[in-house]
Amino acid sequence: MEYTHLGRTGLKVSKLCLGTMNFGPRTTEEDSYVVMDRALEVGINFFDTADVYGWKRGEGITEQIIGRWFAQGGGRREKTVLATKVYGDMGEWPNTSRLSALHIRQACDDSLRRLKTDYIDLYQMHHVDRNTPWEEIWQAFEILVQQGKVLYAGASNFAGWHIAKANEVAAKRNYYGLVCEQSKYSLLDRMVELEVVPACLDYGLGLIPWSPLHGGILGGPPEAEGRRNDDHAKNIYIQKKDQLEAWFGLCAERGERPADAALAWLLHQKAVTAPIIGPRTLEQLDNSLAAVEIKFDEAALKRIDEIFPGYKTAPEHYAW
Repeated sequence: MEYTHLGRTGLKVSKLCLGTMNFGPRTTEEDSYVVMDRALEVGINFFDTADVYGWKRGEGITEQIIGRWFAQGGGRREKTVLATKVYGDMGEWPNTSRLSALHIRQACDDSLRRLKTDYIDLYQMHHVDRNTPWEEIWQAFEILVQQGKVLYAGASNFAGWHIAKANEVAAKRNYYGLVCEQSKYSLLDRMVELEVVPACLDYGLGLIPWSPLHGGILGGPPEAEGRRNDDHAKNIYIQKKDQLEAWFGLCAERGERPADAALAWLLHQKAVTAPIIGPRTLEQLDNSLAAVEIKFDEAALKRIDEIFPGYKTAPEHYAW
């Protein structure tokens, strides 16, 4: 496994991030333990989760599974750079969602309890809260840092200007601010290249792509097993058939699995720290490891851009 710094921080994380959203709903607790143990065995130290994963309001099922895995000991917690999220709806009362200082405090304590740990390495805002001022949000985060409950703050699904505003307010408070952004980013969805990627580069945020295979579609044709069998995926395949067949052909020419190559392409992009892989099985985890070994030269990257055209930095993309 290869490692890199998380954005401008001194924190070293693996170039693949283990996503845990399947743990509970699609992967049994026992199998989840096997996947996490294997991840550490092969050097993946960066795990991502969220309080809402498990999709039963207020229960934090996935966090509980990870917590019971940590409780087995063996250095599991110490070896893991743990990222979780705050924002989602965790209860019926008015202040059990979003980013008020009250909810941030309560949600953090609840996540710590479920995860059976006394600190979160990376606490991420799952979405921007347009109704809560940044002064309030950062004050809440500063207290968590002072208490030793949180080390770094991150964002997810932010626009470029949200990143800028958040970090400008943080700077005025002499606070470190956001160190990473999780965005939907893949060969089939490159919109973040307009403004999010430039903002990450300018403010020193590591970009953590989610859905790097666009729901599995970039991993192979729709007859293959997995999520890409659903009607939504099949419709996208029909719409993007020419591009996808050209992509699969290029991968076959290079002797690489399309899923591995799609992950590897992200690792060649500016600002990207680690794409999130979300294996349901041990086999899927093992298959993802080859991505770190794949290297594209300029000619190969140009061919990929011809298949999946990207974006120039805004406003140059759409203005003189």
